[in-house]
Amino acid sequence: MRDVISLACPECQRRNYTTTKNKRTHPDRMEIKKFCKWCRKHAPHKESK
Repeated sequence: MRDVISLACPECQRRNYTTTKNKRTHPDRMEIKKFCKWCRKHAPHKESK
């Protein structure tokens, strides 16, 4: 039931990270504060398609 999702930086729109989540228990989009090595700052990365 765990699906692989990618996390994208909101500023440069690059997909930097991949992680898994259970879509049955968390149907909404995920947002995690991560470091973007292209922007060189911490930003809240959102789940992208």
